[in-house]
Amino acid sequence: MTGTDTRERIAAHVAGDPGVHFSELVRALDLAPGQVQYHLRRLDDRVVAADYYGQTHYYPPDVDPFERRAIAVLRRETACDVVVALLRRGPSSPTDVADELDIARSTLEWHLDRLTDLGIVAKRRDDRGRVTLVLERPAETAALLDSVDPSLPDRLVDRFARLVDRLLAE
Repeated sequence: MTGTDTRERIAAHVAGDPGVHFSELVRALDLAPGQVQYHLRRLDDRVVAADYYGQTHYYPPDVDPFERRAIAVLRRETACDVVVALLRRGPSSPTDVADELDIARSTLEWHLDRLTDLGIVAKRRDDRGRVTLVLERPAETAALLDSVDPSLPDRLVDRFARLVDRLLAE
């Protein structure tokens, strides 16, 4: 296989799975990490890298910045669950969302920090200081959910965090 063929495989995979992590790319294409790094550097016109919370995600250049942020955070199973709950329920209190998802408030807040930092969810306060969670761009976020499938490692991390929260709550 030539270098051009390898670059085509990498670019095609990124186009088909926007927001893919480096390690997923290595696993999915069965290539050495150094080989993927080398070819990614040569694909700067066809693949864009973006770092969110310690992970590098790769996108086709036509994916806009909001979509990049949303895809990156929605790859986390719990964050995705929070967004789905808000889509289903509409504006909601943090307690209601945590109860529906059966997660600790601390876990919800950890994910909300990212969701709010990236402009996906807003925390609105009423005149009594109570917080309501609201999706910033619900139609666009809902459309992105179809293109996002949390990876197995992301699911395992989220499920482990949920398990630890439950154990600590007992």
